[in-house]
Amino acid sequence: MPETGETPARDSRDARAPRDPATTPSREEPARSEPGSTARAGRVAAAWPVVPLLTALSLWGWAVRHTDVSALDDYGLVSALHPTFWAGLAVLTAGFWFTVRDPRRRAGWPAAFVLGLLVMERATQAVLYPTPLYAWAWKHDAVIDHLLTSGGLQSADRLGDMAVYDQWPGFFAAQAALVRLLGVDNAALYMAWWPLVSSVLLLLPLLLIYRTFTRDRRLIWTAVWLFCVGNWVGQDYFSPQSVAFALHLGVLAVVLRRYGRPGARDARQRQAVWTVLLSVLVIAIVVSHQLTPGMLVVTLLALALTRRHRDWVPLVTTVVIFLAWCLTAALPFLSAAMPDMIRSVGDIGANVETGYGSTPTGAGAVATSWAARLLSASVLLLALAGVLRARELRRRALPLLLVAAAPLPMFVASSYGSEMIFRVLMFMLPGAAFFAAAALLPTSQLPAAQLPASQTPAAQMPAPHLPAARTPSLPPLRYAAWLSPLVLLAATLAFVPSYSGKDRVNYFPPGEVALVRQLFDQAPDDSLVVAANRNYPLAYEQYWRVDHYWFLEDTRTHVDDIVRDPAAVLARDMAGVEAPARAYFLLTQGQVANSEMNGQLNSAQLRRVRESVDDSPRFERVARNSAGVLYVLKPAS
Repeated sequence: MPETGETPARDSRDARAPRDPATTPSREEPARSEPGSTARAGRVAAAWPVVPLLTALSLWGWAVRHTDVSALDDYGLVSALHPTFWAGLAVLTAGFWFTVRDPRRRAGWPAAFVLGLLVMERATQAVLYPTPLYAWAWKHDAVIDHLLTSGGLQSADRLGDMAVYDQWPGFFAAQAALVRLLGVDNAALYMAWWPLVSSVLLLLPLLLIYRTFTRDRRLIWTAVWLFCVGNWVGQDYFSPQSVAFALHLGVLAVVLRRYGRPGARDARQRQAVWTVLLSVLVIAIVVSHQLTPGMLVVTLLALALTRRHRDWVPLVTTVVIFLAWCLTAALPFLSAAMPDMIRSVGDIGANVETGYGSTPTGAGAVATSWAARLLSASVLLLALAGVLRARELRRRALPLLLVAAAPLPMFVASSYGSEMIFRVLMFMLPGAAFFAAAALLPTSQLPAAQLPASQTPAAQMPAPHLPAARTPSLPPLRYAAWLSPLVLLAATLAFVPSYSGKDRVNYFPPGEVALVRQLFDQAPDDSLVVAANRNYPLAYEQYWRVDHYWFLEDTRTHVDDIVRDPAAVLARDMAGVEAPARAYFLLTQGQVANSEMNGQLNSAQLRRVRESVDDSPRFERVARNSAGVLYVLKPAS
């Protein structure tokens, strides 16, 4: 065995000697001989996320083709969905989790997974159901039809309670213009897809808000994902709230990124430009929706009380525009509603309770209601864990924490038709989802404002007023490797029963739509339509010339009288209609489902009402199909 001292000399001689490329191995040979294979391997590794994404969408496509919604039970779409839908949702969630945590993946992949999530959870109903969901969506279509028919706004002496929509006409006027532009008959032709459209509209302001406080795309996109699955409240349907909420987030994005401590003169000049944009967004909110401006005011007030955002321009601008509208166009409605609004202030118990007719009844309704409650509670508990765990992130993202907490005082202000608790949850969600994501991730970088300017792309520069600092990270979570993706998957799956579990109430088959349309095609002016409740399509069709009465919204004593002797009591209630107007009694599948699942009248009681009217000589059956029956009261002899 040679001495170790001889090795360098031998290596030197070997190095000087010429090498035979055919027989002498080289350390660089693999790189020179197979550059194409290495590049292909890199491209395959970079494109790996397309496999779970396409797999999930393929499973979703198979599921919607093999799902039958003709006979929904009390679990709604949950029990009707083909099993491959759940498999696709699980594959999509797993693919998102492993993609978003890999720093080698391009930023576009998490966005693709989020869009896939919105398609699977918001577009499924549009694909499966031949008619649009939600009686309220049909109501809003009727308001648009009124604007197109009348050619202008009308007061309460002409429209009654429906005049409130003419006093906040922004959304409806815009939709009327869109209907004219598209050359269609009504908004029903596209409003089934509105949940998907309105959810996509939320992504841009959400990303702007989250990027104000962090550059870590894991935290940003996980927060966006949690927001999407936690937003089960259902205000993304064809409604003014869906657009007003997106504008609300847009205002917050402008305020959080462009307003703060007073700066130089040129900064104040640029801020004036942003104030103009802010004013446009606020005006669009104020003329479209009643509640959202109030939520915006309390949120901006909370931000203005902090040292970082002690700029009163956004708050003052919003308050001035809001008051100007309330004291002019909206004054008739507010004058009539003000006494009830004042009485509800401070009555927290009454403001959050659901009241008669809104208590879930039956295994399916109770299960889906609890799924929604547990989903919201889970997101809020995760947010609390993220706040407690991430001290530095909590300090830097304090404005976002205030955004989450600001809507809570609205519980004291009003019940908002027993819906205040749901609206508060929705407006809390953008901030809560951010801190909930911080609880799920093992590490998370701190705000982008702490990064040196040289490391921040100009197009993504955050507000310049935050001080520079080093970028620590959150403490590692040992359990996050397996627990966090399971929590994310559970929340994603829980969205489906929370969002679609009451589709038996919200879906109206084509036969029900045809039956109600037949009613309004033949009803003379000043006719009266009597129904159990307002849960049927076209319930407000031609409301400017036809009156409505829903007897389940009357006093409990009168409802009991109807149940005891349906035909006689209903005939007495409908007898005041004078010819040539007619009085109709309508009972449909949607009314029965709503009454049963919300604890109003059970199926036996509703069947007794129908049979009594059917056997009465005072009523004549006009039309009947599998989705309902229509009667007309005969003229008194």
